[in-house]
Amino acid sequence: MDLLSIKDPSFLKNLSIKELESLSKDIRTFLIEKLSTTGGHIGPNLGVVELTIALHKCFDSPKDKLIWDVGHQSYVHKILTGRACQFDTLRKYKGLCGFPKMIESEHDVWETGHSSTSLSAGMGMAVARNLKGEKSHIVPIIGDGALTGGMALEALNHIGHEKEKMIVILNDNEMSIAPNVGAIHNVLGRMRTAGKYNKAKDELELLLKKIPAVGNQLAGTAERIKDTFKYMLVPGMFFEELGFTYLGPVDGHNYEDLLENLAYAKKYDGPVLLHVLTKKGKGYRPAENDKIGTWHGTGPYKTETGDFVKSANTAPAWSSLVSETVRRVAREDNRVVAITPAMPVGSKLEGFAKEFPDRMFDVGIAEQHAATFAAGLATQKMKPFLAIYSTFLQRAYDQVVHDICRQNLNVFIGIDRAGLVGADGETHQGVFDIAFLRNLPNLVLMMPKDENEGQHLVHTALKYDDGPIALRFPRGNGLGVPLDKELKEIPIGTWEELKDGEDAAILTFGTTIPMALEAAEQLEKKGTSVKVINCRFLKPLDLPMLTNLLERKMPILTVEEAMLQGGFGSFIIETTNELGFHEARIDRIGIPDKFIEHGNVDELLEEINLTTKAVVEKVTKLARQKEKRA
Repeated sequence: MDLLSIKDPSFLKNLSIKELESLSKDIRTFLIEKLSTTGGHIGPNLGVVELTIALHKCFDSPKDKLIWDVGHQSYVHKILTGRACQFDTLRKYKGLCGFPKMIESEHDVWETGHSSTSLSAGMGMAVARNLKGEKSHIVPIIGDGALTGGMALEALNHIGHEKEKMIVILNDNEMSIAPNVGAIHNVLGRMRTAGKYNKAKDELELLLKKIPAVGNQLAGTAERIKDTFKYMLVPGMFFEELGFTYLGPVDGHNYEDLLENLAYAKKYDGPVLLHVLTKKGKGYRPAENDKIGTWHGTGPYKTETGDFVKSANTAPAWSSLVSETVRRVAREDNRVVAITPAMPVGSKLEGFAKEFPDRMFDVGIAEQHAATFAAGLATQKMKPFLAIYSTFLQRAYDQVVHDICRQNLNVFIGIDRAGLVGADGETHQGVFDIAFLRNLPNLVLMMPKDENEGQHLVHTALKYDDGPIALRFPRGNGLGVPLDKELKEIPIGTWEELKDGEDAAILTFGTTIPMALEAAEQLEKKGTSVKVINCRFLKPLDLPMLTNLLERKMPILTVEEAMLQGGFGSFIIETTNELGFHEARIDRIGIPDKFIEHGNVDELLEEINLTTKAVVEKVTKLARQKEKRA
């Protein structure tokens, strides 16, 4: 079938099962080919081809609301809703988003890049439907990994209590990004092997009625017997006790089973949970055989072999550098433990887990629990390392405030993907953490200029005993600088002068240091002498160095790949005012008050005017103001 000619899902209504199976093959071929060039979330999407087609055949989108949890498995949905022709631009600047996006299509009714939100959103849509007197189906599609998120469990509780009409699709592939963990995962495992519960229940009732002489008496107590039978079988009881009608498990790659059970689910007035078993990566052997999550989301690859197209950058990945330094320190300090909320692969903790299996904890998609779990460890004088992405840390903010910082507990938070991340877009841009962390009492916040300083700051964090400490580091690889053999502690709250100058000072850190140094070099050629300072400690500030700059009446430009509102530059202005230097000339460059969409990081920096050219212009203006006042 010509996928590029698809305008909307209505064509599916008249297709036979044989035609649907042919369409499935075409879509898999299309995805494998297109994503080999653009990269993207191939594993999740290959796993939901039949499920997505069946949903669009059975329901009438956008009247019926299909709500994709996390959203990285929505590529098939995008194809069926007329966007196949845009796949060459997937995750590229101004191109097709890798997650649901309302401005792209009326069929995208909920935007998300984080897990466990679909059930709460669906409940809101269902209540709105009822209040408006409308008739439609609300269909959240949530993975078994996302079901471990506390928010999803809260929503299940509410939906079941209200007995709201909703069809929840549990897409069970035994994986989130990495293999799932935890008690709920184990319960689902028992359901997978127990067969179709509702069919067995109905067959039991029919059998009881056929028993001679006592059949009628038994039929009178059939409901109690069926309830007992529920508990004997185990599957579905977790959901049934929450108020859901449980259907399944169903083969998520079998159209007859899918269509039959979806039609069955539509007949219920209350909440239904349809348990669908799928295979992540189905139809592409390298992705099917993936056991650790490598094929969850990828860069470009060779379709014939599955070999990834490797970058020419041979510098270590930041995630690997940080986790391996933690592992190195852990060999000498048995108090060091590592915690991840379902990201052992992304956070490069496989080596730590292999060497210290009893000191590595993957708590599943449960960021709040991860933070307070770390706090509990810290009360017992352990040294917990919480490896977490910047945007995932947002989900545990109250725990950082209430449980870690308020109690001044010695938790080391490794904030991965800090700054712009590029192709994953606005849901994953790690640009808010400075603003929401630097106002917290007791917390030390750092970011290194390169991987050598990074390993020393990791060592510093694990040697620090006076409270919580956090290290931001970017996505991708380091600069390729030589690494010192011996680790050393860097005094807390100290900055580093990278270049001397007399006319102005640039205060910056992390990924924007090369930009500042390049700007300073260009300014030097024009006759403006600029000091560049590596502000590796974002909190506490290096007050002696800052005070020295202010006493010399040196104009200051702050540069940060983070939000300007409440960010590092704001902190400098606030502190300058508190120190009494009310006439100080300070300007800032950073990320403006808006969400940054997907695209190459360099393209995004250009769009928001966070560039070497902008730094040169700002410093030049500040230096001229100094000359006029002199």
